[in-house]
Amino acid sequence: MSEPIIARGLRRQAGLRVALFHQHCDRLSGALLCSMAVFSPWAFGGTPPWAILTMNLAGGALGLLLALKLFVRWFWRYRPPRWDDPADGSSPGPRAIRWLTLILAVLTLAILAFCAVSALNARSSYDVIRGTFTYHDHICWLPHSYDGPRTWRYTINYLALALAFWAARDWLLCKATSDSRQLRADSPDHVPGLVMPRRLRLLLWVLSINGALLAAEALAQRLSGTEKLLWLLRPRLNATADAQLGPFNYRSNGSQYLNLVWPLSLGLWWRLRRTARELRPRRSWWRRHRYHVLLPCVLLMSATPVLSLSRGGAIVSVASMLGAIVIFWVGWRHHSLLMRLGVVCFFGGALWLGLHFSGEKLAARMKQWDEGFQQREAMFQTAREIARDYRWFGIGPGTLDPVFQLYRQSPDEYWPAQLHNDWLETRVTFGWLGSALIGLAFVAVLARYFLPGGVPTGWRLVLLIWLALGGCLLHARWDFPLQVHSILFLFLLHCAVLTTLSRRTLALG
Repeated sequence: MSEPIIARGLRRQAGLRVALFHQHCDRLSGALLCSMAVFSPWAFGGTPPWAILTMNLAGGALGLLLALKLFVRWFWRYRPPRWDDPADGSSPGPRAIRWLTLILAVLTLAILAFCAVSALNARSSYDVIRGTFTYHDHICWLPHSYDGPRTWRYTINYLALALAFWAARDWLLCKATSDSRQLRADSPDHVPGLVMPRRLRLLLWVLSINGALLAAEALAQRLSGTEKLLWLLRPRLNATADAQLGPFNYRSNGSQYLNLVWPLSLGLWWRLRRTARELRPRRSWWRRHRYHVLLPCVLLMSATPVLSLSRGGAIVSVASMLGAIVIFWVGWRHHSLLMRLGVVCFFGGALWLGLHFSGEKLAARMKQWDEGFQQREAMFQTAREIARDYRWFGIGPGTLDPVFQLYRQSPDEYWPAQLHNDWLETRVTFGWLGSALIGLAFVAVLARYFLPGGVPTGWRLVLLIWLALGGCLLHARWDFPLQVHSILFLFLLHCAVLTTLSRRTLALG
């Protein structure tokens, strides 16, 4: 008797209550996602255990909401309006998107499975108090960890981040009610290929305003000379004003966060500028020009890494400015020379602002370049020895700290908690197999733009997001941005946005 009931349930059509329930879950997902974007950097950079626990609980809640939405769509065959709906059922585009999405999902599960197997198949556990390893039986031809409990913690962190990534992607791909109205054929605001989805616009606005507030607070904190983060807490490490940046107790991490945000804000300004030109003239002046608020935000965020005294942050910020100038110079090739020179002056002003507050101190730090990196190169050499010994599976996610001590040449050699080289640390902890899975997933994210379907957009917004990610990966060669929870979460948000964008070549439908 149960099978006919299930069959009838599967054939049941979605009613108004089902649609409203899905809509409530979707809105709650958006509110939770934006709250996480605001909370993570202000919680002292997202590094304290309580901050990571809060983000993990929020990521788990996002995963639960995503599971409820997927169940509603499967059980009641409810199909909400989405940006990746095909305009033509015979188009091969949606099939390619489905395959790429499936590949990305499989790679996500494979990365999580790699971490879980490493923790389950732990070769040892490390006692921090005694400083000793307790060895266990393990299967050598499977991934294994040298500290099972620590790898379990990292696995939980990565699971919550993965759930947040997929929940963000799903939320961004669902159309808001205002999007559906705007896309009607008779809508005067309908601009083919220039529509900025309401949810994507909201997320980018939240990140932009939050990043500008972070930069302003960092500047005020630096000028005040306080050694307390947010004027509340004096950290155990880097307990000097020059070593901190806003809520981050390590200035480089604060610079890395802001260097991820401001290219995104600049891309949002570009898209809103293109769309505003097509709006009806009877719209109020403020509604047509409020997007210009983003420009002072970009100016402040791009200048702060320069005044932070972080050498890597300043270099990446200046390199990103040059990249943005090239993008706008090429993108405005049909505009007047005066407008293109205005872009150069804009970023020149950002650079002057940063050097005005810390030019002499930054120059002094640049002169000590070799001194600072000699110690790091010595650490890198030790880490390469670990990577050679554990080539394929690594030593387990999160286990660099306890294992590094075993390879030191003397007790006086520096013992790092992070390697200051995320590329090498990933290879040490994940091995070639885990690193390959992570690299393939990132390539799949970048490849999404070249396939049809999704939110149609021009190349400038996507290129600016790539610029932000590239700057973070460049900094990761000499630092550890991706070991900081708030920066890794923001990095994955960028990737989630990229998985929703596509070339502006198809009709929107």
